[in-house]
Amino acid sequence: MNKGKIFIISGPSGCGKSTVLGILLKKLDRYFFSISATTRAPRPGETEGKEYYFISPKKFLSMIDNNEFLEYTQYIGNYYGTPILPIYEHIDAGYDVFLDVEVEGHKNIKKKIPEAISIFIAPPSIEVLAERLRKRSTETEDKILRRLETAEKEMALADTYDYIVINDNREVAANELFAIIMNEKAKQCTVNRVGKEDNTL
Repeated sequence: MNKGKIFIISGPSGCGKSTVLGILLKKLDRYFFSISATTRAPRPGETEGKEYYFISPKKFLSMIDNNEFLEYTQYIGNYYGTPILPIYEHIDAGYDVFLDVEVEGHKNIKKKIPEAISIFIAPPSIEVLAERLRKRSTETEDKILRRLETAEKEMALADTYDYIVINDNREVAANELFAIIMNEKAKQCTVNRVGKEDNTL
């Protein structure tokens, strides 16, 4: 059985990443979506164990000390981290694993797992992103401005990813993501077939 592949998905807050991923995952059948742990408070409509594992800063720091994260980072005053054990369990079982992480998390994972495929989801422009953030009506203007400042820095690093997908239309963006994933899986199948043929020589 082939091992699964790791797909790293990043994008600035408000770019529509969660919506696009939701559409994408409905098109797939054998995958594991890694749920991050965070010390931030849940937003309206978020559920424990679905969007995130919401834990205390004390618990998060304990998990760091016990090497329980593949990566972790601090973002606008809160910690975010990727629990390591479920990822390797699912890869070994043949599941493709999707990681929704910040730009810093992407860099750290790529150092540890260079073969992971990274995809940056970007808004059409910073102006469109600002409009989307304000429409959410979940944060103060000060926090929105901080997110936009962070987003500009993140977007400047988009070319460090293997792929960039512009989310101007969520269905189109999801289809582009699906095409990337199918292409990468086809590469894996080709490599495996070549390896088997070589072994018969």
